[in-house]
Amino acid sequence: MLRTVLRRPAAWLMSAPFWAPESLMRLHFLIVSAACAAFGAVAPHAALAWGSAGHRIIGRLAIQALPADLPAFLRSRESADAIGELAREPDRWRGAGHMHDADRDPGHFVDLDDDGKVLGGPALADLPSTREAYDTVLRGAGSDSWKAGYLPYSIIDGWQQLAKDFAYWRVDKAAARSVANPAHRAWFADDAARREALILRDLGTLAHYVGDGSQPMHVSVHYNGWGSGPNPAGFTENKIHAFFEGEFVHDFVGADAVRADMTPYRDCHCGIEARASGYLAATNATVVPLFRLQKAGGFEDGDARGRAFVAGRLAAGADELRDEVIEAWRASAEGEVGYPALKVSEIISGKLDPFDALYGTD
Repeated sequence: MLRTVLRRPAAWLMSAPFWAPESLMRLHFLIVSAACAAFGAVAPHAALAWGSAGHRIIGRLAIQALPADLPAFLRSRESADAIGELAREPDRWRGAGHMHDADRDPGHFVDLDDDGKVLGGPALADLPSTREAYDTVLRGAGSDSWKAGYLPYSIIDGWQQLAKDFAYWRVDKAAARSVANPAHRAWFADDAARREALILRDLGTLAHYVGDGSQPMHVSVHYNGWGSGPNPAGFTENKIHAFFEGEFVHDFVGADAVRADMTPYRDCHCGIEARASGYLAATNATVVPLFRLQKAGGFEDGDARGRAFVAGRLAAGADELRDEVIEAWRASAEGEVGYPALKVSEIISGKLDPFDALYGTD
């Protein structure tokens, strides 16, 4: 999501006087950009986070790198291609309606100050456990989750949904083989097929937000040029966001270069909350190097330095997505499904027929 075009206008209007220079500048840019987009005067990639090329690369490479102990359907070439396309989907949702967009657009970013805190509120390592609590803390600091963005929660929510999807798939596959009632077996087989389609869809959504989290300007107050505040290094004030994540990637960075920068699976021995926070903190650490590289001409004419930097950022996204999928799969073995809740491990062991709990008796 190109935040300078689509980013919560109501938020910045509320955060500064309408007549303030910052507000007037943003209002002018918003109106001009929106008008250009409406009349097709802006290249398609200009309205997308990482652009289609970047999100597609992250999604495909992550699936291609999954280990053999994950489900075969997920590791297929068709699934890799599907995730590459579905990783673009949250950007393609935009324009569904004002309420829809106003609520969802801030899920693509989080504004971290130079001190690593979310707009003067909590540090990444100390994020509250729910978005409600996060918003309460931010309001105490004079902001809210719509102004500040809630990308960490988008990632956590997506991961938890995927782990639940995997849990149901495990149960469906096991019960389709083992339960005595043939009608129940048939229903479980059908439900497994439905679940596979849902897994791809939900994994694509997670892929998008994890991908957003590898783009430095999606985890910083310096989201499109250095912006207001101290700038002792004289970093650019130009609107570089769209060019960096879209045109440059499309023209100069390919999947092979990104694949070469990927690293082996990393088990953080932590929960998804800590994992997501650590991942976004690592991306935030690349904000100043990005601006320093831009100042040195590293993104001009496909400069090799810029190509290497962007390939590394895309590889970080693919690595993180692969690792989160692996951990969601492993966590699903210890999960629960149905109502009343049944343990996945007990169903897989063949101790019970879970049909009533999954199909429903109400």
